[in-house]
Amino acid sequence: MNCRAVFGQQSPVNASTIRLSIIPTFGAKSIVIRDSAFQAKDARNTQIDMLKFYISRIQFLHKGAVVLEEAQSFHLIDAAREVSFHLAVQNKRGVRFDAVRFHLGIDSATSVFGAMGGDLDPTRGMYWTWQSGYINFKCEGKSNACTARNNEFQFHLGGYKQPFDCLQTLTFPISVSDTITIQFDVERFLSKIDMAKHHHFMSPSADAVRLSAQAAESFRIVH
Repeated sequence: MNCRAVFGQQSPVNASTIRLSIIPTFGAKSIVIRDSAFQAKDARNTQIDMLKFYISRIQFLHKGAVVLEEAQSFHLIDAAREVSFHLAVQNKRGVRFDAVRFHLGIDSATSVFGAMGGDLDPTRGMYWTWQSGYINFKCEGKSNACTARNNEFQFHLGGYKQPFDCLQTLTFPISVSDTITIQFDVERFLSKIDMAKHHHFMSPSADAVRLSAQAAESFRIVH
């Protein structure tokens, strides 16, 4: 299942190095893993112990056509490693673009190929098995809304085989700048989950597909 989020029209960009930042937040607040306690708008008290997700196949478009695509485009965004938030894509030909598109997760071809190195290395803790592939998105923590033991929740979302393909595709327009900032709001993601009933997803499933779409809807571009 793919989620395609497209927003208003902007002027095209021309830059030699495109700096793309994917910033995890809780509402408007920065996340400090295991050291941040948040009160959500619905009065939930929440602690984030882990937040990791894959951004892959970064593409830049002009008038709907792909004009630039990053090679070997696999990035693990880890809220515990600020250095992972900031990506640089070379635009040596100086192509003009007016939108950025990327996957949330790892595509089926890469998953079928099996575990690899770099950000795809299994030691990153984001690989199940060759049968299930990569974990696209992982969020763990505690919430007083959660009825599980110690109020803990674990959302491990992934799956590349139908009907449980969790890959999501997001598209955002780009304003005139060589620096692009996109936020992932974990508060928005968690606010759509009834943690009194649903607090552990650990394998490919229809629920994982649904939550993956909700995760995709929790990204927004910062102008």
